[in-house]
This record gives sequence, structure tokens and C-alpha cells, in this order.
Amino acid sequence: MATLLYRLGRFCFRRRRAVALFWVALLTVVGIGAASANTAGDDSFSIPGIEAQKAFDLLEQRFPDMNADGAQANIVFRAPAGHKITSSGNQAAVTAAVRELGSGSDQAAHVTDPYTTGAVSKDASTAYISITYKVQPTELTEASKHTLDTVLEGGRDAGLTVEVGGTATYEAEAGGGTEAIGILIAGIVLAVTFGSLVAAGLPLLTAIIGVGIGVCAITTLTRVLGLSGDAAGLASMLGLAVGIDYALFIVSRYRGELTQGRQNEEAAGRAVGTAGSAVVFAGIAVVIALAGLTVVNISVLTEMGLAAAGTVAVAVVIALTLIPALLGFAGDKVFSRKDRKKGPAPAGPGMGSRWARFVLRRPVAVLITATAGLVLIAVPAAGLELGLPGDGQKSTDTSPRRAYDVMAQGFGAGVNGPLLVTVDAGTDGDVEAHAEDIRKTLNGLNNIAAVTPAVFDRAGITAVLTVIPVTGPDTQETKSLLADIRDTTGDEVMVTGTTAMNVDFSDRLNDALVPYLLLVVGLAFLLLVLVFRSVLVPLKAALGFLLSVAASLGAVVAVFQWGWLADLIGVDQTGPIMSLMPIFLVGVVFGLAMDYEVFLVTRMREAHVHGANARQAIITGFDHGARVVTAAALIMISVFAGFIGSSDAMIKMMGFGLAVAVLFDAFIVRMTIVPAALALLGDRAWNLPPWLDNIMPNVDVEGEQLHQQKPAEQSDNQKPAAV
Repeated sequence: MATLLYRLGRFCFRRRRAVALFWVALLTVVGIGAASANTAGDDSFSIPGIEAQKAFDLLEQRFPDMNADGAQANIVFRAPAGHKITSSGNQAAVTAAVRELGSGSDQAAHVTDPYTTGAVSKDASTAYISITYKVQPTELTEASKHTLDTVLEGGRDAGLTVEVGGTATYEAEAGGGTEAIGILIAGIVLAVTFGSLVAAGLPLLTAIIGVGIGVCAITTLTRVLGLSGDAAGLASMLGLAVGIDYALFIVSRYRGELTQGRQNEEAAGRAVGTAGSAVVFAGIAVVIALAGLTVVNISVLTEMGLAAAGTVAVAVVIALTLIPALLGFAGDKVFSRKDRKKGPAPAGPGMGSRWARFVLRRPVAVLITATAGLVLIAVPAAGLELGLPGDGQKSTDTSPRRAYDVMAQGFGAGVNGPLLVTVDAGTDGDVEAHAEDIRKTLNGLNNIAAVTPAVFDRAGITAVLTVIPVTGPDTQETKSLLADIRDTTGDEVMVTGTTAMNVDFSDRLNDALVPYLLLVVGLAFLLLVLVFRSVLVPLKAALGFLLSVAASLGAVVAVFQWGWLADLIGVDQTGPIMSLMPIFLVGVVFGLAMDYEVFLVTRMREAHVHGANARQAIITGFDHGARVVTAAALIMISVFAGFIGSSDAMIKMMGFGLAVAVLFDAFIVRMTIVPAALALLGDRAWNLPPWLDNIMPNVDVEGEQLHQQKPAEQSDNQKPAAV
């Protein structure tokens, strides 16, 4: 492996103009494709196999006019204190809103009049209009959105409190500002790390090119493959993260090779042969984690995982080819002007080696303290409750959250999460009688505020009843009611609706988490056995990863579910943790953790192969790798922490979870627990059973074969390349 990549690095260094031109041309081609492509993706939400999805599909088939998959909004009107929403003036304002919604948008499918449907509160203070659209939320035109705004303004001008909630109010969170801040922070950290703007710019440039190619390719294929509009989101975030990391590792190794007196082309070849080998296996581990999301069998996760895996693969190839090509242009400018004048020399012992020596003096105390700390932080994860974010978790500054609260005050909390009960009697059954029996059964259950009369399809074989719980959609009581309905009715009765879909979706993800963990950690363990030719080192890596994930989930539960320090980071409403969070956290953090593990421990393995004892190998690994891993971790923490300032509860939670996960994994697990554990294991850490050693191929990640060969001829007359 090392020899092959060494040759690739030298080739790209010599043919730098052709290599750079190739990547620029590829970016241009996919950019043109993305600009001309139809980017209207398939944002329908489908979860095969769960009851709520089956009932939802039945509604689409038997009640096509319901537009079950379309955007929906509730516009709630509340009269001033002491007034009634049924007074002539207020009723006229609400009725005018009904007319405006029906005529103001050709995308509107159904608009309900609260005075004819009974959507007026018992105290006559509040009423709401429901509107269903023919299209999904992301397909709403500006005209449809303008109509909603016009209705809000008209009602408020009439003296009413008017708010709107529902899926039609969905707005994609602007990420460009956050990503730009993240890139700026990354540039500052890289400049401080390298002391050279050129060296700092290379990882940023190649990461941006990689993300551009990946995202543009996804955009180009969005309509062709029916991808979700969210498929590019994870790809962009992870592509930027690993793209910076991989380039950072190779540029750092290149600088190290130059300080040892090697010529530029030879240094580039050896950097790609050694650090590049670590990049390849780290990239494979990330791709395994992302592609493994397919085991959940949820289309949106599968698309996001595969799209991100493809972008990571592009980042790996760019790091192995474009980085050595750009190093050919940069030459010695990867060093600061001061270092170039006096000539770069190997640095003395830094903070990394001093920290390693500290850990080696007290490995037992350090290991116990760090592990106990993470276990303590992980304790809240035992109380993890999963759910999907809704209007009730949004900031109180938003109209959807205020609409949620006004609806709950006027009609009870359950109105925000109705359950749709479908009754399929078949062609031979009496659906009307059966639906009435089901209605009587439902009225006998606890925690039910109301059950509406059944609505029948045109064929007269299917009925739908709407159940309004007493409690809100995120409460355990409503989940228990859903289970009670399913337990007390037959197979011909199914329950759907947003609340039921959220509960079933959370259960599906919860059930898939352990198999996903076993798959990802198991395959990565085998891969790391191949890389490190050790059983104990990969085992330690896997256990450390699980510990950092558990601690991260514990921190998320403590803040977002229990409310600890919630005010400090602007959490307006505590509640269940987003269902996607655990499995998403596992996939993303696993990728970054393997980056840090492979790069840091590979340097230890390299030193050990070349004759260093176990303790000295740890110090050497930290001396060469700690600064780079620290820089990479600080960049990622800064980027993810930038999302904590978002007004969107889901994005805020993701940003916090990922930031603390990288903090725990990089600084506590990789930089503290790993050296302490390796110190206690000693030379046994690098032992491999003879029978396994005989059957495993030698991938030579540490570049042992490179140290046994003489440097190849330097091109360009042995002179550093000029820009």
C-alpha cells in the first residue's frame, strides 16, 4: 500500500499541472450539471414496514382527495380578552381569511371553515382554519407563501391574534453563513498550526473542491435518482470535515519529511505513502459507517448515507492526488518565511510529547479518571427518550410555536397531535357498522378528548376516524394511548397521523441502533486489525468510540431533555431527543474518531516497527501527531458549535451533540485514554497471534518498505518547485 501510494504521490507531484487541471475540469463539469439540473428532489417521507406507513399508504389510495402527502397548515385566530371569535366582526375577518386561502393559491387542495367544521373552542375565544396543499412543503411557490402572509396580516389588522403552524411553514435553515464561519475558523487554526498561509490554505482549498464536486454531483442526480433534498446536507458537512482532516494529515507529514532533509518530490511521495495510507483506511472506515445506514431501511437515511459516503470517497482521492500536485506548486512555501530563511529544522519536544510523558508516568490514575468522567457524563443517556421535533420544540419567537401554544390553550394539548384511525372493512364488510363499533371502543379508552364521526371513501369500504388525545403529541400518555388503540382493535384497524408516524419512526430507529453499531464497529474492528496488525489496539479503539458516543448522548439528554444548562445555549423547550440523533451521532462521530485514531496510532505503530519500545513509540506518535489531531479537532468543534446558535431546535441539538462528541473523543479518548491504555499494555498491544499474522496481508501502512529503499531521482534538477 505505502509503495503504491508513494509512486502515486511522486507522479502527481511531477504532473501537477495535469492533475490540477483534471480536478478543476471535473468541478466545472459537475458544476454546470448542477446548475442546469432540475433540483426538485423527492422529499416524501416513507418508512416501509411500520403500521403508520401502511395506514398512510391506504389513505393515499382510498382517499386521494385528502392529499395526505401534501403540505398542511393551521391558521389559528384568537379574539382579544373579553371578546368572542364568533362575534360578527371577528367572524367576518376569519371568513375573509378562508376565502383568501381558497382563491389566493392554485396549490391549495382543501380549506376548512371553522364555523362549519366545529373548529371553534368551547369558550368561543379561538378558531382555526386548516389548509391542505397539493404539493410537498419544499414545492410551495412564493405565491402560496405570500397568501399565508396576507392572511396573517389581515387578521392582525382586524385586532386578532393570528399565528400559523404546520409543515407548510417549513423553511430550510440557511447554512451558508455557518459554513463560512466554520471555514474562517478552520483557516485561523490551520494558520496558527502551520505558521504559513500557503500550508493553511491547501487543506481548505482541496476540501472546498471536494465538497463542491460531491454536492454538485448529488444535485445533478437529485431528480434522476429521486433523491431527497436533504441528501446533500450531510455530504457537505462531513465532506468538509474529513476533507480538511485528510489534507491536513498529508501536508503535515510533507513538512516533516522536508525537515529531515528530503527533496520536495521525495517528501511528497513519502507523505502520500505514509500519511496517505492512514487516510485511505480512515476513509474506508467512514464509508463503512455511512453506507451502513442502509440497514435502517429508511430511504432518507439511505440516501443521506450513500451521498455522504460518495463525497468522503472523493475527499480521499483528492487528498492522495491533488494535495501532492499543489505541494509541487507550493514547494517550500508550506513553511513560514522565517523558517525558509534559516532552513526548516526538526522541532524539539512539544506539548504533545510532554503530555504523553505525563500520561505515561501515571497511566492507571489517568485511565481511571478519564474513563470514570465519561461514564459519569454518560449516565443521563439511560433515560433517553426519542421523538421527532415539531412546532412544540421551536423557539417561542416563531409563529409555529406560538400557534402550537394558542391551539393547546383553546382546544387542549391533544389537538396538536391527532391520531387517524383507518378501518378497512374490505368489499364484503359493513364498513359503517364496523366504524361505529370502533368509535364506541375508542370512546371507552382513557386519555381521549374526542372521536370524530367516521368519514368514508367513495367505494364505501374504508373509514377514517380522528382521535383527539387529552395530552400533547410528545407525551408518554399519548404514546400509551396509541398502543392501547392498536391492542384493542383488530388487524383491519390501523393508526397513522404525524404522532403515530413519529412514534413508529422512533421505534424503528431505536431497534436499528444496536445492529447498526455492531455492523459498523465490527467491520471497523476487522479493518483496524489489518491496519495495525494487532487485536488489542482495534479493541481499545472500538471501546473508546462507544464510550465517547455514550458520553455525548448523555450530555445531549442532560441539556435538551432534562434542561441542564438549557438557558446557557438558548434551549427554549425541553423534550424528547430527535429520533435521528443517536444513529446520526454514531455515523458522523465514528468517521471523525477513526481519523484521529488512525493518524495518531499509525505514527506509534510506525515508530514501534522501526525499533522503538512501547513507551517511546507512544511519545513519538504524540510528538508527530498530537498537534495535527488537536488542530483537526478544534476545527470540527468550532464548526459544529456554530450550529448551536441556530433558532432551529433540531440543528441546535445536532450542533451541540457533534461538538461535545468530538471534544470527548479527540481530547479524552484519543489523547488521554489511548496512551494510558497502550502504556499499560506495553509491547503486548502490538502482538498478533501467529496464525492470524500468517493469513493477513501486509498493507504496510507505516511505510516500512519505503525506509528500506533509496530515494528515487528528484525531478526539476533537485530544486523545490516555485509557484
